[in-house]
Formats: sequence, C-alpha cells, structure tokens
Amino acid sequence: MNLLNNKGIAIIGGGPGGLTLVRLLQKKGATVKVYERDFNKEVRVQGTRLDLHKHSGLKALEEAGLMDAFKANYRNDNERTRIVDEHTNILFDENNENMGNFGDEWFSPEIERGTLRTILLDSLKPDTVVWDSHIISLEKKDDAWEIIFENGNKANADIIIGADGANSKIRPFVTPIQAFYSGVTILQATIENVDENAPNINAFFKDGKIMALGDSKTITAVSAKGDDNLKFALSWKEEINWLEENGINFKNGKQVLEWFRKTYSSWNPIWKELFEAENTIFIPRPQYCMPLDQYWEAQPNITLLGDAAHLMPPFAGEGVNMAMFDALQLSKSLTNGKFMDLKSAIAHYEKEMFSRFAEIGKQTLDNTNWMHSPKALKKMTKLFIKAER
Repeated sequence: MNLLNNKGIAIIGGGPGGLTLVRLLQKKGATVKVYERDFNKEVRVQGTRLDLHKHSGLKALEEAGLMDAFKANYRNDNERTRIVDEHTNILFDENNENMGNFGDEWFSPEIERGTLRTILLDSLKPDTVVWDSHIISLEKKDDAWEIIFENGNKANADIIIGADGANSKIRPFVTPIQAFYSGVTILQATIENVDENAPNINAFFKDGKIMALGDSKTITAVSAKGDDNLKFALSWKEEINWLEENGINFKNGKQVLEWFRKTYSSWNPIWKELFEAENTIFIPRPQYCMPLDQYWEAQPNITLLGDAAHLMPPFAGEGVNMAMFDALQLSKSLTNGKFMDLKSAIAHYEKEMFSRFAEIGKQTLDNTNWMHSPKALKKMTKLFIKAER
C-alpha cells in the first residue's frame, strides 16, 4: 500500500535531517516541498565540521545513494584534537596518521556543514526547496494543513514534518511537552583573521581542535582550515536565569572579557586573547534537553525529527547523526508498505525515535554532567587514549 499516493508533504526546515528525508522520499516517488526560512542557500554562515557515524548519519547517506558524493567531499585530514588543562599543559595530542577507513566500526569521517548541505541540495529535484519561507503558524484545514509564512505567503500540505530545530514552530502542534534547562550554558564566537587577532592561541592549535578542561569548565576551539577563522565555545554550569540577569552586552568584547576574567579566573592569561579581537560577536546559548521519557499520541498527518523532536546538548556529538537517522527511519515507515494507514506508520517511527532518544539523551546528559565536573580532564584524557589504541 502506497500511503503517500496523492499526498503532498511539507518539510519545515532545510537542515541535514530535513534534506535527507526529502532525498529519501523523492527516491520513492513522493511529492515533497521543503520550506526554509533562509533567503537562499548562500545566506547562512555554516558552523564547524560534522563527524558522521557509521550506523546513523553515514547509513542514511548510503540509503540516499549519496556515499560517492560524500567520499569525494569529506575531509580526510580529520581535525587533530589536543586536550589541555586550563594552564595549557598538554595531556593528549592525537595521532592523526591512522584515523580509520570506511567500514570500520568507529570511523567517523568529517565534512563541512556547508558541503554536506550542498550535496543534499544537489540531489533534489528542481524547485524542491522554497527559500525565504519563515513559518509563523499552521492552520488545520479538514484533513490537511495550511502553512502561514512571515512574508505573507501560504501553502497547503497533506502531511507536515517539523525539521525546524530547537525553536520549532511545528512542535506545539504535536505536543505541549517542553524542554528543561540542563544546567550548562555555552558561549560561542568566531574570530576572523586569527593570525592577526589571536596569534598566540592560533599557534597552539596545529591546525586542529583544542579541548581545554579545568575548574569544571571547558573551552573548545577549532581552527578552520582555509578561511583564517577560529571558532570557539566556552561551557560552564550556570543558573537558569543568568542570561536575563547578567547585564552583559555580548556585542561588547570588553564586557565579555571582564566577565571571562572573573568566571575563568584560574585559567592561563593566554585564553584572554580569544576576547580581545575587535568586532567579535558572542552568542550565549543556554543548553536545553527534552525529557528522556517524553511521549505523545501519534497523529495521522504531522510529526517531528531532529532537534524539533528531541533537543539535547551537544556533548555527545549525536545531534546531526540522530536527525539524519530519524529521516531514514521515518522514510522507511512511510514507504515500506507494512502499515495500513499514515497514523500507524508515524506511530511506529515515533515509538522507535522515543526509545532511541531515551538512550542517547541519557548518554548526552551524563556527558554534560561529568564534562563540567572536577573529574572532567582526567576522564576525557582516558577516553581519547583508549580510542587511539
């Protein structure tokens, strides 16, 4: 039984999860549109590299018929990771000579976010993505949906799939369950012209990644090869109302530096260089997580994937991989012919998704806790040493 016959599907959000789902559904002949809020594919500044895992992200790409394109574009110079303490003492320096091969159980090849997006976009039928489509609401129209956009446009669809991330506009139409604060906040920034603006930090990288842990806090910094930028993030335990009450202008580097000196007072002065470049914009991100036991009754024409379904902190590196695997599992449920109706197919997908998130979400929260504890440096070093053996 073809559950998608004569059905129009709208996927809200053009990230890796949403675009993977489109590719998989189009391979099965489904009629799909993606509504993405970006003005066009060139607008958004993409983040740091992604590492894709064998049994999730890579498996989805293989099912999508895109492994050749991935292999032609992945970064085979995987970022070298150096683990240091807050005083810049080196505890581990990764040996990058043998990072594994495709098919190896723990091989996690890296790819630039923008490159992955391009691979997925290029695999779709023309005009699949409708850009400049920032959704503000849905309205139920009999057994279908009307989608209302900020620019005044409207669209209709028989099935809605929310792949629109942490601040999903689709999630409230599926469940009232809300995320809870994890207890940790992240502060992100990018330094441009790093050779000039942060030369001492940049010289410490060896063209890779530094993970610094100490005093129950972290600094992670990534040297982006080829564009002379350095992306970094701090994470620490903080009160839930800190963002509203701290009084910091995050466009003012001097104010952020003053906060850093107090909060990271035991750290080596070299780290101050991260805050001294002019025109650096800092973005605070309190980290939220959906309840691990979340559950809702399936509906016949709407569901969620990725962060919209199971938002969690980034401390297990599973976010994009889970989103792409959601796409794979949802596409199978909708097209494998095993279910009599859409509600049963969606319910099957959501049941598996709930179970998967309960396990990976727990791992993520465990990581979030120990990475911001006094034992963090010792444990992280042991994990990397074990992984390299």
